[in-house]
Formats: sequence, C-alpha cells, structure tokens
Amino acid sequence: MTLFPSRPFSRRLGILLAPLVLTGCMVGPSYKRPTAIVSPKFKELRPAPGWNYANPALAELPKGSWWTIYNDPILNQLEAQVELNNQNVKEYEARYSNARATINSVRAQLYPTLSGSLSFNRQSTGRGSRSSDTMPSNSTQNTYGMGPTASWDLDLWGKIRRQIQAQVTETQASAADLANARLSYQAQLATAYFNMRYQDSLYDLLQRNVKFYERSYQITRNQYEAGTADPTTLLQAQTQLEQTRAQATATQANRAVYEHAIAVLIGKAPADLSLAPGQLPRTIPAIPVSVPAQLLERRPDVAAAERRMEEYNAQIGAAIAAFYPEVKLTASYSYSGDPVGTLVQVANRIWSLGASATETLFSGGSRTAAVHEADANYDYYVATYRQTVLTALQGVEDQLSNLRILAQQSDQQQVAVQAANRAVTVALNQYLAGTQIYTTVITSEVTALSNAETALQIQQNRILDSVTLIQNLGGGWNVSELPSKNSMQKDNPFLPSFIQKDKNFLPSNRK
Repeated sequence: MTLFPSRPFSRRLGILLAPLVLTGCMVGPSYKRPTAIVSPKFKELRPAPGWNYANPALAELPKGSWWTIYNDPILNQLEAQVELNNQNVKEYEARYSNARATINSVRAQLYPTLSGSLSFNRQSTGRGSRSSDTMPSNSTQNTYGMGPTASWDLDLWGKIRRQIQAQVTETQASAADLANARLSYQAQLATAYFNMRYQDSLYDLLQRNVKFYERSYQITRNQYEAGTADPTTLLQAQTQLEQTRAQATATQANRAVYEHAIAVLIGKAPADLSLAPGQLPRTIPAIPVSVPAQLLERRPDVAAAERRMEEYNAQIGAAIAAFYPEVKLTASYSYSGDPVGTLVQVANRIWSLGASATETLFSGGSRTAAVHEADANYDYYVATYRQTVLTALQGVEDQLSNLRILAQQSDQQQVAVQAANRAVTVALNQYLAGTQIYTTVITSEVTALSNAETALQIQQNRILDSVTLIQNLGGGWNVSELPSKNSMQKDNPFLPSFIQKDKNFLPSNRK
C-alpha cells in the first residue's frame, strides 16, 4: 500500500511546476551600498611616537587578541575569559543564534506544505415499509479515507525571497553586533585593568612619600625635643604625614572597585577574583593606523549599520510584491472506501491538482503605506550608517589628537617633576641649615607630590586613550569575519532538486 504519488507522477508534477518557479522574479530595488562620508586621511595623524600609518612592512594589530600588544600576561589571561564567560556577550550570542534560526523559519515558506489525513465516518439511514406490521429497518455504512494533501506558494514575485534576504542580512548585522559587543567589553576590561594599575602605582607613589615624610617628621620631632623647633612645625610635619597616609588608603578603595568590575566582566563573582598589585605600563605601544576608508571594513558597528541598509532595502521589495497576485498550487491524493480491505483499490482512488491566484483589489491604501514605510526605514538606516561612519572618524581623530598632545605634555611634566624634586632637596637643606622655615619645605614637598601625581595621571590617560584608539580602529576585527550569505543558505534536503539547481532562485549572494 502507498499513500504518495508514484515517481512518474511526481516527475511530471516537477516538470510542470519548474517553469513557473524558475521564471519568477524579485520585484523591488537591487541593493547598492550608499556612499559614506569618508575623508582621504586623518587630520590628526602627524609624525609622533606611538602611532603611525599601517603598511605591509608593519605588523598590524593582532587579529582578535589586540590586547597582547601591551605584553601583560595577566591582562592576556583576563581578556581571554571575556568571550567565554561575560554574560552580556552571551546575550548577544543568543540574539545572533535566534536571528540565524529565523532564516530557516522564513525560508520554510518557499517549500510546499504537505499534510496527511486519516478519516472515519459512520452513517446510518432508515428505510420504512408499506406494511403496517413491519417496523422500519436501518442501514449503516462505514467510510474510511486516507491520503496526502499539498499546497505551494510559488512566490513568483519574490516576496518570500526578499524576506529571506532581509533576515539573512539581519543575521549578519546581528553577528556584527556580537563582534562589537565583544570588542566593547574587552575594551572595558582593559580600561578597568589599567585604572586598577593606576591605583596600584598611585599607592606606591604615596607610600614612597609617606616614608619620606616619616623621616622629615622624625627630624622635626628630634629638633622639637632638643628645643630648636616650635610645636607648630612639628604639627605641620605630622599633618602632612597623616594626610598622605590617608590618600594612600583611599587608593585601596578605588582599586577594589576596579577589581570587582573586572570580575564581573569575566563572568565571576567579585569574591572569586583577587589580583596581585602591579604597575601601570611605562611605555605606550606603537599602534598602526590605517586610512579612514579602512574603518568601513574594520569597525563591527559600521558593518552592522551597513548590513541593516540591505535588510531594509529588501523589505521594500517585499512590500512592493504585495501588489502582485499570489499564485498557489494545491494537490491531493487519497483513497476512500468501505470496508478497510477494499480501501486501496484503484476504484477508490481520488486525486486532484489545482492552481489559484488571489489579488487584493482594495485595501484602503495599506499596501502603498507599507511601501512608503519601508522606504522611510531604508532612508533612516542610510542616515544611521553615514552617522556611524562619521562618529567612527571622530573617535579616531579624538584619540590621535589626545595621544599626540599627551605625549608632549608628558615630556613637559617630567621636566616639572624633576624641578620640583630638586626644590624639595634645596628647601630641606636650607631648613636644616636654619635659613628657611619648615613651611617652605612643606610647600615644596606638596608641589613635588602634586607634579608626580599629574605625571602619573598623564600616563594613565595615554594608556586609556591607546585602548580607546584600538577599539575605534576595530580591534583587529575585519568584515570578512561575518558569516557569509552562502553559509546561511545551504541547500536544504527538503527543497525540490529542480529549485536547488537554480542558484538565481535563492536570495542574492551579493554583499
């Protein structure tokens, strides 16, 4: 017993439907990436240590592991855990998986819908008699039926294929969102890590000054006990010492906050992470900078904005396709009879093949409104794309200028630190010689400490700006890392072979 059409019938059906499918078109505009507002070169890129134009002779940022440029083993270990354990990244991974699964959900509309049925019907009829002494007799009949039914939307105008194209590009945009989120949290981790190292370095600086002030306080105390120093001088020395100790203690509170942030960024509870003290890097790594146009390929947020332009371009085609008739084929093949033993006899076979076309004659302007809405959405994402590019250019320019100016400021501040330290030595010697009051010593020491803290802050800003610059350059990411359309549109085993062979039937593989 068979419940499906024979192979010759299926082959004839395929031959009949193939011309209808293969002659289908995709209405709506073809996608062409709009131009972005990009300058030929960066304004702020001038000869300066720490960054330069990338060229084949220079090593570019490490692919994917951009943080290794800082040569910090602890940072390398922490960054490797962001992609594995960061819960925000996991959220974007789930969104990407959802978008990819939706492709098959939309693509399923291209295939015929096949259903099977099994029915039973019992019917009773009464037959009367003319004889008054004869009671009416009943006749009972059982009817059984079984067989498949199929329906198929031919998608002659490409409405479904445009929806597939839109979902495929949305999935690519979702993949770019995931890459951008991963890069963002990696940069947040690097920022928190270097902020923590700044607190470590500041603590060490303050502790060195505490030891120096302890010696000064002891000298002043000895002089006070010898009767050569007044109580005010001793209290001034003690105040300076304790204030510096309090500042050093405050750095530990700030350090704990950054350490807790790092723990959360790598998916751990703050109680489960303890990092040993370390030092802020003394040098800024050389960062190759490409031409502005390369940001279109290296920035995942720019790639996401570009992919969404094609998505909404495809939505225009889907909205236009609603103006055309929907053509659907239906077929059924079944057996119906009584009793079961005779069900599959040829005499009980029933089959049908039909086609229908439906066209909306009046919808109150809803279809026209849908096209206008799709056009407006596309224009919105074109503007979003161009603004994203402009923002990316601004971010790179900002960090380039910051690094250039901070490098100059750092050199100037080092001169100030050296001068302030010499002033402390001179003031202390003069005080010991009795030619200066202790207030002069305190003033010199406060100035020296302030200049040392400023130099450390400048170094912190340079490190953080270098992290931001790498992030603005895409962190070694490239648009080629997006999943290709082909990888998301593999041949489906349930799709008829005569459609699989026609590569033009599936959505465009153009970028």
